Amino acid sequence: MLNSSFEILKALKEADLLKDTVDPYWWPNCGTFEVIVGALLTQQTKWEKVEHSLKNLRDHNVLELYSLAELNIDTLAYLIKPSGFYNTKSKRLKLLCQAIVETFGDFENFQNSVSREWLISQKGVGQESADAILCYACKREVFVVDNYTNKLLKSYGYEFESYQELQEWMVHGIESNYENIQKLYNSEVDLFTIYSRFHGKIVEYEKKR
Repeated sequence: MLNSSFEILKALKEADLLKDTVDPYWWPNCGTFEVIVGALLTQQTKWEKVEHSLKNLRDHNVLELYSLAELNIDTLAYLIKPSGFYNTKSKRLKLLCQAIVETFGDFENFQNSVSREWLISQKGVGQESADAILCYACKREVFVVDNYTNKLLKSYGYEFESYQELQEWMVHGIESNYENIQKLYNSEVDLFTIYSRFHGKIVEYEKKR
């Protein structure tokens, strides 16, 4: 039985699960507005379907904050249809984009200023989506946990009562072994890089099981 998230990271790193990943931080186009769209669309669906929706938005030149904030809701629903639940997701995505424009003005200011509390207060944004946006869109030191993380830990006999408890357990194992992780990577690596890639390793591992 593995005793900490550091040991899990070590085991997954040896498996070289991200060797075919284009983006160094695993999530496609990390650090861009596109991550926000993907984080909402991937709820209750497979990422492959989200990619079809993102391509539709990109092909129609509307994969951009101001464009989505102003886009006709029926058009938006049609373009994101491959992701499923498109009527609900289109409304929530448009509302979120409008709130970002109204509160922060632009995506760059959003990246620098948004809080987890603000994100969770938006309709359709739960803890996992908020943390995915903070980590992969804003490049913050936030560890994302999801069903894949929970499934992996259950396979080792761990049970957690809440998202927060699972997240805290994962974070503790990393932060308390930070020096050992530097040795593991044989280079200086920051927490954002560790967290983003570690979450990606877990997802890729569980998808292959």
